[in-house]
Amino acid sequence: MTAAGEMRQYQVVGRKAASEENPNPEAYRMVIFAPNPVAAKSKFWYFMRQFRKMKKTTGEILDCVELVEKNARTVKNYGIWLRYDSRSGTHNMYREYRDLKLTGAVSQLYNEMAGRHRCRPRSIQIIRTATLGASQLKRANGAQFAQKQVKFPLPHRVDSAKRGAKALSDRTFSTVRPTTHFS
Repeated sequence: MTAAGEMRQYQVVGRKAASEENPNPEAYRMVIFAPNPVAAKSKFWYFMRQFRKMKKTTGEILDCVELVEKNARTVKNYGIWLRYDSRSGTHNMYREYRDLKLTGAVSQLYNEMAGRHRCRPRSIQIIRTATLGASQLKRANGAQFAQKQVKFPLPHRVDSAKRGAKALSDRTFSTVRPTTHFS
């Protein structure tokens, strides 16, 4: 599986194929992050082989739906618990991200794990995700944005399109460089 672009969140429901001795087998539901539904179903069978004696040839997918976030207009803090395989062994990890959507935070996770730990997408397993409040943040990077009085200064900006001239000025071009530092 490659993590090209934005990851998506899928809910995959599957079960063992019905037989004469078990006409109504137990169904299993999993929430999986993958770039497309084909990769989500493949990951579902990967985990089912690990946790239950079930594989694609002996089972069936009942449903595969993409889950979309209801409120994607406010920035939220996300905590992600994961395990990954490195060159030396398997490690558990907890990371925090700020994003509009959980899928955006997971995409940041895959990109950061590739950059910092040289970790391939296939070796990352997301255990749990949670939306965190400001008091629940553990990392200093996310906590600095969770204060009440956060200010984002705008250094080095140009006054207007015509560099300090009136809006309806007859001069289109200016002979002086713009002043971009304001105190």
